[in-house]
Amino acid sequence: MARQKSSSSNLTVTTAFDKMIFERQAKLSKHTIADYIITGRKVVTYFERDPAITSLRRDDWISFFNHLAEHVNTPAGCAVRPSKPLSAKSRRNVHTNLSALYTWLVKSGRVKANLIRDIERPGSKSAPHIDPLTQAEINALLDACDYTARWATKNVTTERHTALRDRLIVKLLLDTGMRVQELCDIQIGHLSIMRKTIQIPHGKGDKFRVVHYGTRTGKLLWEYLEPRLGSAKPTETLFYMDDSNPRPMNRHAVGNMLKRLGVRAGVANVHPHRFRHTFATEYLRNGGQMIALKDILGHSDFEMVEHYAHFVQTDIERDHKSASPVDNWKV
Repeated sequence: MARQKSSSSNLTVTTAFDKMIFERQAKLSKHTIADYIITGRKVVTYFERDPAITSLRRDDWISFFNHLAEHVNTPAGCAVRPSKPLSAKSRRNVHTNLSALYTWLVKSGRVKANLIRDIERPGSKSAPHIDPLTQAEINALLDACDYTARWATKNVTTERHTALRDRLIVKLLLDTGMRVQELCDIQIGHLSIMRKTIQIPHGKGDKFRVVHYGTRTGKLLWEYLEPRLGSAKPTETLFYMDDSNPRPMNRHAVGNMLKRLGVRAGVANVHPHRFRHTFATEYLRNGGQMIALKDILGHSDFEMVEHYAHFVQTDIERDHKSASPVDNWKV
């Protein structure tokens, strides 16, 4: 988006996003910036122009969101993939991005009210499916870090040179509950080995927080870091693709690595967010408090934490049915 000089009266949607990004760039992740730009393009496509912010009314935005509900999204890239309707989650993201834009416009005195906030978020949000990993599955995944799958031509496996890195990724995701992008963004300077903490400067919603990890994860982290301690810079990324390819890990690479681990370990549906679910449910089962869990996970409200609490409570009720002394002893 090219920046241009504009008064409040003719400030367009594209230019408004541009100005907001320019002012807040130091606090925004590259993914949030990309998301803002994509939202701006959707607005321009719908209105067939780049409309001035002050020319848009609440009904215009309602019509825009109605259009998104009927919009068919064609995936980008060279691979041929079928078009599909824009998901409710994607439409909610657009709503969130536009609400953030209006909040910035109100604070900067360019408009008087946030028109998006009064429009219901698109798509009913059903309770998320929570499917935590079991202890046996975690152990199987850790074991699968060490060796490749058996060769098709020979009944042998070989040691994996990324085994230490992959074991650490599994343990950090499980021990901290952090999101996969937050894991990929870890720099050496974010770590406190003595305190066993990791700073997350730009979590979801650009929130800063600190997460903790345990002694066993700490020992593995020290083993992984030790060869780099003398030369590593604070801004250096913690996780690389591998020694021969010193590019930072990205969330797609982590997701693919975990999926392959699952295949070798015989564990179905292994993806980064299952480790977050596992951390949250185990935290509550082990006596952790909901208010602390909200802060650890970086949630802005208790909605998701309440889902975890309900899941754990259902788990307790099920266990009691099979463990009730009165019922089992028939007293």
